Amino acid sequence: MAAEELMSKHKTALNHERAFDEERKIASRVKQRRGRNRLAHGLFFLATLVGVLVLAVLLFDIFQRGWSYVTADFMNNFASRFPSRAGIKGALWGSIWLIAITAPLTFIIGVGAAIYLEEYAKKGWISTLIQVNISNLAGVPSIVFGMLGLTIFVQILALKKSVLAGGLTLTLLILPVVIVAAREAIASVPNSLRHASLAMGATRWQTIQKVVLPYALPGIMTGTILALSRAIGETAPLIMVGAATFLAFTPGSVFDEFSALPIQIYNWVAQPKEEFSNLAAAGIIVLLVILLTMNGLAIFLRNKFQR
Repeated sequence: MAAEELMSKHKTALNHERAFDEERKIASRVKQRRGRNRLAHGLFFLATLVGVLVLAVLLFDIFQRGWSYVTADFMNNFASRFPSRAGIKGALWGSIWLIAITAPLTFIIGVGAAIYLEEYAKKGWISTLIQVNISNLAGVPSIVFGMLGLTIFVQILALKKSVLAGGLTLTLLILPVVIVAAREAIASVPNSLRHASLAMGATRWQTIQKVVLPYALPGIMTGTILALSRAIGETAPLIMVGAATFLAFTPGSVFDEFSALPIQIYNWVAQPKEEFSNLAAAGIIVLLVILLTMNGLAIFLRNKFQR
């Protein structure tokens, strides 16, 4: 009996020792994982901090140099070779005209194409090929779309250096982005909603109009406005279609010549006088305000339609 009790105590001691070793190994692994987690957290925070600091330095430099130039005269004067008389009125109105043309065309064509591809097109290699090419077009450099706009709208259709040619070129530029965003928003609508609508006797178009589009509208609107934010800051396509760097009037129709904020900023930066660099900084501030307003509108519309 004494031997059995001794063996039992020995086994118990061994089990306790093994459990202690196992707990120690587990604690060591947890410590290593926490260390790697803290290291990854630090690296990600450092990467974010670098981006934020660079942006803060750029914004500080821009506002320091350009804020004093953002005046009523700056907003109401046209471009001039004298820095004290130069303003951004022509370029600002040119950008407004461009967005007024690009926004409805992009929304109507982009959403229509997304509805067809997602709701009507038969699933097959042709549909897949179209979708892959649209996704690839979203990553094509903007200068390529500028050359396309120059060939089709300026030369073949003889629209010349007009607002319409610039607006159509920007429409081509952001159309693939809008189509992809709208397709993803439409695809996120649960099929149960479609089936319920069809079961109630609604037609396919009524289901799309009354069920699918209202559900997908927040994503569609967000993608469209962010794409327009990209379009308003583009320079290369507008240079290709002949946007003016010096314009002393605002466009009166879609067939008039035009300038745009990025073009005017680019022209001022290229000037040798320091005052023009400060004017360029002021133009960047105006452009940033427009971009932030558009992004804020996208957030507002998304939250409103989600409710």
